Amino acid sequence: MNADTVTPESIRIDIARGLPTAHLSVVGDGAHFEAVVVCAAFAGKSRVQRHQMVYQTLGERMREEIHALSMKTFTPEEWEKQSYV
Repeated sequence: MNADTVTPESIRIDIARGLPTAHLSVVGDGAHFEAVVVCAAFAGKSRVQRHQMVYQTLGERMREEIHALSMKTFTPEEWEKQSYV
């Protein structure tokens, strides 16, 4: 894939392949993307560690294709609380 083919869906697919997510959404305009990732494996992890886990699912794409990805990461319990706010 090259930068012209980076889509929110392609990012979502890569994250979903690498992490067992309870909820996953990715939006973006082809240059800037925003992801919401809910995964039980985030329990006990810092925000930096959670982001590293997501970056690992994207591998080289983070260096070569995806120029800006902001994300919010939650455990299922955190997400449930967040959803009521």
